Amino acid sequence: MPDELAQLADLPTALLMAALGLVMLADAVPLLGVLVPGDVAILAAVGVGRPVAGVATVVAVVAGCLTGWSLSFLAGRIFGERLRHSRVGDWIGEGRWSAAEQLLRSGGGRMVLVAPFLPVFNTLLPLAAGSLRMSYRRFVVCAAFGAAAWAGLYLALGTASRALAGLLPGNPLLVTMAVGLLLAGLVLLGTRRRLRAVTGVGQPG
Repeated sequence: MPDELAQLADLPTALLMAALGLVMLADAVPLLGVLVPGDVAILAAVGVGRPVAGVATVVAVVAGCLTGWSLSFLAGRIFGERLRHSRVGDWIGEGRWSAAEQLLRSGGGRMVLVAPFLPVFNTLLPLAAGSLRMSYRRFVVCAAFGAAAWAGLYLALGTASRALAGLLPGNPLLVTMAVGLLLAGLVLLGTRRRLRAVTGVGQPG
């Protein structure tokens, strides 16, 4: 692992950010996104510690997320009901799909804004938004602000973790990622509890 992380740190910034954007695109796709560690990828990019990495990381995250979510939105708009009753819909689960629609009906664009902070729903809400015929302009504006807020949170956590990494033993990049994930878990746990209290919808079963 340390050798792989060292190779990551040696990548040109443009290539590193392009890879981050692709990871975030995959993270935004239903089903596939569950398997992609988007938060780890952001912390790794921040942990490299280059002067331009901060702004570039936010741009790469927003671009990747918006691309993936827009594709999901388009799929929902064109194939919504067919997808819902297909094998893909079976894998997603009717309960999850119905919960995503309930969130959008009750909160509209506000739920798209907070979608990045909701595991599983972050990939389902764009699909449901397209199926429910939400305006794409409204969707993409809310999604952009949500992605920027999510990226900004991890950028702040990664920067704080990188500062702490200098005080701890071990590979600085690895320590940054580990501490960042711990801090993110604590912050997002409280955030998700408040969001569930506001929306009245818990984790899908």
